[in-house]
Amino acid sequence: MSDLVSIIRKHVLKNAFDYGKASAGAVVGKVIAEAPDSKKDMKATMAAINAEISRVSSLGKADIENEMAGFEYAEKKEEKKGIEIPGAEQGKVVVRYPPEPNGWPHIGHAKAFCLSWSIAKRYGGKIMLRWDDTNPEAEKAEFLEAIRSGIKWLQIDYDQEKYCSDYIPQMYELCQKLISQGDAYSCSCKQEDVSKGREAMERCSCANKPTDSHLAGWRGMLEGAVPEGGATIRLKGDMASQNTVMRDPTLFRILTTPHYRQGTKYRVWPTYDFQGAVMDSILGITQPIRSKEYELRDELYAYLLKKLGLRVPQMISISRLSIKNAPVSKRLLRPLVESGKLWGWDDPRLPTLAGLNRRGIMPQAIRDFVLSFGISKVESEPDWEALLAENRKLLDPISPHYFFVADPVEVKVHGLEHQEMELKLHPKQDMGMRPVAVSSTLYIPKADAVSLKTGDIFRLKDLCNVQIEAIEPSGRIVGKHVTDSPVPKKIQWVASEKLPCTVLVPGDLLDEKGEFNPGSLKAVEGICEGACVNLKPGDIVQFERFGFCRLDKAEGGKPTFIFSC
Repeated sequence: MSDLVSIIRKHVLKNAFDYGKASAGAVVGKVIAEAPDSKKDMKATMAAINAEISRVSSLGKADIENEMAGFEYAEKKEEKKGIEIPGAEQGKVVVRYPPEPNGWPHIGHAKAFCLSWSIAKRYGGKIMLRWDDTNPEAEKAEFLEAIRSGIKWLQIDYDQEKYCSDYIPQMYELCQKLISQGDAYSCSCKQEDVSKGREAMERCSCANKPTDSHLAGWRGMLEGAVPEGGATIRLKGDMASQNTVMRDPTLFRILTTPHYRQGTKYRVWPTYDFQGAVMDSILGITQPIRSKEYELRDELYAYLLKKLGLRVPQMISISRLSIKNAPVSKRLLRPLVESGKLWGWDDPRLPTLAGLNRRGIMPQAIRDFVLSFGISKVESEPDWEALLAENRKLLDPISPHYFFVADPVEVKVHGLEHQEMELKLHPKQDMGMRPVAVSSTLYIPKADAVSLKTGDIFRLKDLCNVQIEAIEPSGRIVGKHVTDSPVPKKIQWVASEKLPCTVLVPGDLLDEKGEFNPGSLKAVEGICEGACVNLKPGDIVQFERFGFCRLDKAEGGKPTFIFSC
């Protein structure tokens, strides 16, 4: 193989391994950097790159990884730049994680949490876990615990914890202040009439009543004289504003559902528009982060705080993050969970933090992945491969290696004596050895077996070369151990001391129509080497020429793994 062909192959393999499919545009720069003379005939260079891409595209991931072992790859050293926030002062930054405990945390939450955490670390600031728990109809203690566990799993920390529901009395005082100074009013209109008025840019007649009447209406809401849905408190905004958010938004409403934490102590609850702004200010948050879907509400945020005479924090808007065909909407996912189509909120097909953990995604991979998008308003919907590439980088140096064979086919090798051998637990790291008892009976994957014919010579990886003498009607292969032969195709194997197992391979939860994909979790039946009996649930291994897998459970002597990446 010429030097240029070798260089091209090296970079095409790496690009295909990292991103699923090699791109000529991504490869050519690396080729030129390593072989400058290739620029002299770019037409020939590009033809060679495209030919190699075509060849590699027919290979499986395990084959690509196997070929990559013959090349050395220099690690790319990049100086990580901290996130810069204009106006942020060293030692004075206070950020918050503001989850509402109304569902399980997912990749979108991780982005906001990790960005806030990074800003605080960059500026030597403080981090507050602030529960936005002022909607008793949606919130549960189980979600609070799931979110807290997710934050802990992400390995990010916080300095203090606050509950917005503990500040209801202070929020009541601020609401009364708004009413007293003529900036808010009690409204008894039906919701459909409120919507029509806002659309027509016309303030309802309720607002024309004297201040004492609005204060009396407020007391009636608090004391129980007004039923749920009977009245709200609305801000006097700007009904002529082109920003519909400013057209007298609701600040407080009556909700009689018992609160998961406060019980029936309160019956009047603030909306997000009131609670979010007020709590950021009174708790001393300096740089709050929220997704750009709320960007139109930034005007209301500042307007409300100024009317209350409160400090206006420096709002930072970011884009939402979701993974293609992996929805985070509770409205869509809850029926799938409740119907049993999904295992639960920790199903490995889901981008929930619990699901990612169960799939064997490392916390650092999540952090590196979400932080790679930085402070940006550009919407992001990468596919799974972008996250899995980050995970592989972390798992590769730390995961012990074992053999696994899918759909095993028996191979009888004459001349292969029984022997006790040892194989490295990792080809590059010093993890020790694992014992493997080899005899004349072994097993190879059916996918490899079907391509073989009588007379072929293949190599049992790390063991010996075999020439096929016969293929029986049952599919069993009979061969002999040979020593003098050219380097043949390498095939994975498992010895006769085997352990039946299942590997579950997650795929896209949704199909091209955006509907549930019933084939989104495939079961690969096979066998792994007997040493895997010592693994514990949660352990992540690399099944050679297959991929990284996490042991999910080991029941009845048959372990179940989940394919990670």
